[in-house]
Amino acid sequence: MSSPAVSASTVPAPTVPHDEEVPTIQFTNVKELIRAVRRVSADFAVVQNVPPTEFENISLLERRPFRVRRYLVGTGVLFIAIPTRLHEVLHSGIYHIYLDQLGPRRKFIWNSIGATTYRERGHPGGDGGEGDSTGGPNPERRPGGTWPTLVVEAGVSEPLSELHQDMRWWFSVSNHQVKIVILAKFNYSRQQIIIERWEEEPRARPGATMTRLAAAFPSVALLQPVLRQSIIITKNEEVDPVSYNVVRGALIIPFRLLFLREPGPGEGDFIIDIPDLQYYAGEVWEYA
Repeated sequence: MSSPAVSASTVPAPTVPHDEEVPTIQFTNVKELIRAVRRVSADFAVVQNVPPTEFENISLLERRPFRVRRYLVGTGVLFIAIPTRLHEVLHSGIYHIYLDQLGPRRKFIWNSIGATTYRERGHPGGDGGEGDSTGGPNPERRPGGTWPTLVVEAGVSEPLSELHQDMRWWFSVSNHQVKIVILAKFNYSRQQIIIERWEEEPRARPGATMTRLAAAFPSVALLQPVLRQSIIITKNEEVDPVSYNVVRGALIIPFRLLFLREPGPGEGDFIIDIPDLQYYAGEVWEYA
């Protein structure tokens, strides 16, 4: 059974301590940025003073040692993810288990969109970002211009609070075309993986201001992110072989949000069960 829904606005400050200080880079030019990123040992960094024209150049680079987490055109702040081996297995492990459950028909019914740079809907020069693992149904969400329904993002040195900002960004900037955001946070000090599944739902009992907003923008004004599941996997080294304790059950990914329709005969929600999560944890700790 999934955990009760929690509003994003009421999510408490994370009790998991930050494993590292977040590196900050002052932008001068693209070449120097790449050099600076290659010297960073963490998987997350903040780049300041990035002009919109330079972000366009960054987003067009075919080979670069980082992904764009979020670029905020109003402040010139660029948040980046640096794909270490641990970072990559942290998100791809979950995504590939889901792909395996799709079976041999997956290439006909699902598009893995990858780290496409997305821009704010209706604002080609606006905020931008890329996901770690993303995808959507075929043909409804083809790569190249359409948003995914599923986004999986990982963080090791990235604080959970920043991952929450990433989650909010996906829902908001996509105009709510993104339906599910799964976050995977690794914590060295506690030897834990935290997996969160976020969706959106209508706000309860809107006030007068929200009622007016809803009248002007009925499709978006009453939606808010909610935490559907929070799963904690802890490594236990006191036994031989090492085991992984999964708290709060299996990870459930709703079919109707992934495929934008109700499930038909033989279809249903995707369940990444406890043995799969334990296997996934073992793969993650190999690189930790």
